[in-house]
Amino acid sequence: MSQGTTPWGPTPAGTTPESERDTEFQEHEKILSPDFLSVAQITDLLMEDIDGVQEKLRIFLNFKNLETCLKDAILLDYYVSGFLWARGMDFSIIQYSKFMTLLAMSLQNLKTLHMSLEESIKWLGEVMAEIGPTHSQKSEDWNIFDVKQANAIIDYLKISLFQHYKLYEFMFYSAREEIVIGTESFLGCPDMHA
Repeated sequence: MSQGTTPWGPTPAGTTPESERDTEFQEHEKILSPDFLSVAQITDLLMEDIDGVQEKLRIFLNFKNLETCLKDAILLDYYVSGFLWARGMDFSIIQYSKFMTLLAMSLQNLKTLHMSLEESIKWLGEVMAEIGPTHSQKSEDWNIFDVKQANAIIDYLKISLFQHYKLYEFMFYSAREEIVIGTESFLGCPDMHA
């Protein structure tokens, strides 16, 4: 068999079955990477009580104005709640790491990519399919969460992020638009000028 072909037909130019597997492995390694919190930070957080977790996460995330910045306070609460929930799941360090990264990426998708709720749910399903349980032999070593944990994570994201998705959208990028639209609507309302 010549290079560049497989028993199933030609492979893309310059690839072999081995390089395809390497590419697939590298793509899998990119899922939820880089980690949101380091192993040292997670280990440090695990030794803290609730107030300690909140203070350490505030420092790790570089939130300086919690008293005056509602957005930072909301984000800190999001991460503290997620970490404390994960503590109740008795996760391993790698599971903590991937879960916290999942929380961060879910917010990042909303903030920077302006993903809709439907797109975020689809993205979560795709990610959980990659890091969660699978029946595939080749992915056996890649499983980070078992079925029960994967379902619990999905349920957690439903109540922590997805249930309040519109509020997070407002916080990240609708606030100014809503104020302007609200002002224009208010000023343009004929009933208000009568």
